[in-house]
Amino acid sequence: MGEVKRMKYLAGGQWLDTKSGKYTPVYNPSTGEVQAEIPSCTTEEVAYAIECAKKAFPAWRDTPVMKRVQVLYKFRDLLDQHWDELTECCAREHGKNWKESAGDIAKVKEPVELACGTPTLMMGESMMDTSKGYDTVSYREPLGVFAGIAPFNFPGMIPMGWMTPICIATGNTIVIKAASKTPLTALRCAELWQEAGLPDGVLNIVTCTRQESEQFLTHPDVKGICFVGTTGVGKHIYGIAAANGKRVQAQTEAKNHALVLEDAALERTARGIINSAFGCAGERCMALPVVVAQESIADKLVELLIKFAGELKVGPAYDKTTDLGPVVDAAHKAKVEKWIEKGVEEGAELVLDGRGIKVPGYENGFYLGPTIFDHVTEDMAIGRQEIFGPVLAVKRCKDFEEGLEMMNRNPFANGSVIYTQSGYYSREFARRTDGGMVGINVGIPVPAGIFSFSGHKDSFFGDLHCLGKDGVRFFTEIKAVTTHWFDEEEKKAKEVDTWEGSVGGSM
Repeated sequence: MGEVKRMKYLAGGQWLDTKSGKYTPVYNPSTGEVQAEIPSCTTEEVAYAIECAKKAFPAWRDTPVMKRVQVLYKFRDLLDQHWDELTECCAREHGKNWKESAGDIAKVKEPVELACGTPTLMMGESMMDTSKGYDTVSYREPLGVFAGIAPFNFPGMIPMGWMTPICIATGNTIVIKAASKTPLTALRCAELWQEAGLPDGVLNIVTCTRQESEQFLTHPDVKGICFVGTTGVGKHIYGIAAANGKRVQAQTEAKNHALVLEDAALERTARGIINSAFGCAGERCMALPVVVAQESIADKLVELLIKFAGELKVGPAYDKTTDLGPVVDAAHKAKVEKWIEKGVEEGAELVLDGRGIKVPGYENGFYLGPTIFDHVTEDMAIGRQEIFGPVLAVKRCKDFEEGLEMMNRNPFANGSVIYTQSGYYSREFARRTDGGMVGINVGIPVPAGIFSFSGHKDSFFGDLHCLGKDGVRFFTEIKAVTTHWFDEEEKKAKEVDTWEGSVGGSM
């Protein structure tokens, strides 16, 4: 067993020990060993982090945006310099395989590069003579302190990609609650932000329970909340924070479906499904846990899925030959296993069982092999609710219309996918699916960060999504300034127009 490192939290530019005296273990999922301990911050310590962010805001807001983004350019360079280190950190705390962990870091870099364009993205609009002699200019301005509540499944991408870069580039400050299961990548990135020259208090990171972070929702100095996690918690955050006048961006659960039609390129389709369903051990909201197969090709598709899933090498995340790493911890492994048991109880046909798998030399790791259920029906919970593990459910339909209707009846609508060679059905699917992110022969339809991450229905609560133009709008508000200069004649005017030039044209 390696050294267990005791971590600190970051507030006001200082790395601090918690006064609670309590620490939470962070496991290496590949071995089952504790690799670090993180502070269980007190309510007062979280409040102090908010205070530090508030104190840092005026000076950071008044720093010209062109100067602010210079810090982001430096941070981007540091990401490149520490790429392998951060990749291994992600793999060792989450369990993603090496390529998936490298992708997690790439999804930190991508939003940073987007945020480097903030000087253009924050530009307002202007017009001379909106009414005679009156000019109007609109500006985008930062709001103040934001809070980010991160989940365990993307230790780098979500806190350091989705939540931080656009927020700080637009002139705000932020307090991140890192996931207790996987905080190490975010904490290391915070050190790199400091090295890049980010002023003290602009970025603060705490680790705590839900109880201590609940104050984010009502604290008068917090202007907005970014959240990624379960639907129940997302609804709770949205309801309370919005009632307290805060902006909310809550990305929640998903149960993405893929419709496979009989004209699909079947082998390539099956490989795409395997990649999407079992990548990151299924612990991502853009996984593909359900396939709706047209009956005429369903048997052949299931046969291919079993074959290709059986070829996946299960092993430690940081072994570069591993295809499927472990799930995040023992509790999550037990939860997924209960879902598999439930699928059997519900009457689905378990055609590939990933339970009981052992990796030689890593017997204490939290491993689950790929699991596939066939003949799943809409009334079965395993095909309706989020499992968040390497479990794939296959449903069957007679044709396009029945399959699409089946998919749209699901309460979640993060992503949806169709596999077909038909342009007609592709267009109809894109137009009529409820999914906010659509893949046509693309198993993981996550758009590049210049577009917004746009979940629908019970997969999102809020008005403005993260990343893209929505991300800039979320972290800023518009101020419109109307200006009028008096000429010599108007200086002598006895009357002032009722609307003072705010009605364009003439009345």
